[in-house]
Amino acid sequence: MPGVDMTATSTHRLVDVPRHLSAPQTSLYANLEVSANRHPEKAAIAYYGSSVSYRQLRHEVDVMAGLLQQHCGIARGDRVVLYMQNSPQFVIAFYAALRADAVVVPVNPMNRASELQHILEDSGARVAFVGEELMEHVRPLLGKYVDHVISARYADYLRNQTDLPMPDVLTPVEPQPRAASIDDQVAVVGWNDALARACVPRDHESLADDLAVIPYTSGTTGRPKGCIHTHRSVMHSTVSCAEWPKLASESVMLCSVPLFHVTGMQNCMNMPIFIGATMVIMTRWDAKCAAHLIARNRVSTWVTVPTMVIDLLNLADIGGFDLSSITYLSGGGAAMPQAVAQQIHERWGIPYVEGYGLTETMAATHINPPQHSKQQCMGVPIFSTDSLIVDPDTLKQLGEGETGEILVSGPQVFHGYWNAVEATREAFALIDGKRYLRTGDLGYVDSDGYFFVVDRLKRMINASGYKVWPAEVESMLFEHPAVQEACVIATQDPRRGESVKAVIVLRNGVHATEEEIVTWAREHMASYKVPRVIEFADNLPRTASGKIQWRQLQDAEKQRRKT
Repeated sequence: MPGVDMTATSTHRLVDVPRHLSAPQTSLYANLEVSANRHPEKAAIAYYGSSVSYRQLRHEVDVMAGLLQQHCGIARGDRVVLYMQNSPQFVIAFYAALRADAVVVPVNPMNRASELQHILEDSGARVAFVGEELMEHVRPLLGKYVDHVISARYADYLRNQTDLPMPDVLTPVEPQPRAASIDDQVAVVGWNDALARACVPRDHESLADDLAVIPYTSGTTGRPKGCIHTHRSVMHSTVSCAEWPKLASESVMLCSVPLFHVTGMQNCMNMPIFIGATMVIMTRWDAKCAAHLIARNRVSTWVTVPTMVIDLLNLADIGGFDLSSITYLSGGGAAMPQAVAQQIHERWGIPYVEGYGLTETMAATHINPPQHSKQQCMGVPIFSTDSLIVDPDTLKQLGEGETGEILVSGPQVFHGYWNAVEATREAFALIDGKRYLRTGDLGYVDSDGYFFVVDRLKRMINASGYKVWPAEVESMLFEHPAVQEACVIATQDPRRGESVKAVIVLRNGVHATEEEIVTWAREHMASYKVPRVIEFADNLPRTASGKIQWRQLQDAEKQRRKT
């Protein structure tokens, strides 16, 4: 059977969407500049009853960019870490780094000191924007790994009184005195103090092929790797997010998924800024608060993960909220259960539009056409994107209905891994003269040109949309003084889909309880990586060459869950 090239001429006939997309050949900052000129008084950000206009957003971005250049010594191409929760400051810091011609290195706010240290060392970033509540994880690294910190208190942007339920991190408190310097080497500047300096940035110089963002993704062999993205690759994804569902500037978007992650970064920040829409930002997920925000702000667009939709629909008083304003609901990370998809259709008369993407592709490579969606389906290749199904061993192209590895090629695909030449080489395959990214996911394509994921080639756990790579968790568990060996596998979770389980062999003569291991893990790794289940074993199964047979343990876990 001949290979199926999912440039999908059949898909074009079926869904009548354009095949190609011409994105602006500019930096991402230019998008903010354009929207601020077009809609200066419009709310760019709605934040728990308060707002930030596009005029204010651009002004504060420019001032903060000037501070990066004049106070922190940032030059073109330098990396700047962004270690914050969703907030107006996250958006400002992101675009300030771009305005200063720097490269944004977004860090999961659930990461702890050792995880942050690796990213600082690997990226070479010496400047960081940090949420005030996260400073405890940064302090051990001051001076040695980071030279300048701009510390942000999210509650500073709560300018109006509100009755909305809010997370504890937003409870206003008296400002704590901030040290001007630590060890005379590290300057720690408060956010408001930074803005008060009214620094003026140099002319913006970044071009489409300059580096823009290096998000880190965990890997199969341990420590996270940085994905190199240019303004061009991010711009293509940004524009695609708006053009695929035909979103207008009047759109109001609920930003509930993390902005540090490419799904939130693109769909909930970069895309709305590109079209001049309003972002309704949530610092932490709370279903009741989300219901209020949707109703009060007349939210029209929500890109999210299935667990958040399920939480919202399961509210006891969901019927008391007017949620009729939602006209586009989309997401990915995990398949939407069919029963919940039916509830969505009954309530809003719309589908949950599923998509597929990776950190390496700056979000989507495939999305379901809004008017022709299929459930539990990753969709069809988006604009200017090609996709193939191949035999993972021979790279031979496979035909319709045959399961193989999913490969993608398009303008949004990253340039490679930062400081990892070998990993970059292994990530790509050359087929008929075209460079394709090997996704590590197994799937097939149907007769309509729609792609479906059926399994993983790589060893990965999907916990509520967060990718957990067992090798990374294992490498951290080995640091525990009681752990001799560890093998991390997936265990089923009724709410999260999958959770992390660790099978552990303790050192001779050393005792540890499940609770002790979990408590230690919470102190050393992001919460979504923490093993929810610990199983102690006398030994781990191995191959003749001595490799741990993780798949044998995984299969046994699946069988145990069935019985």
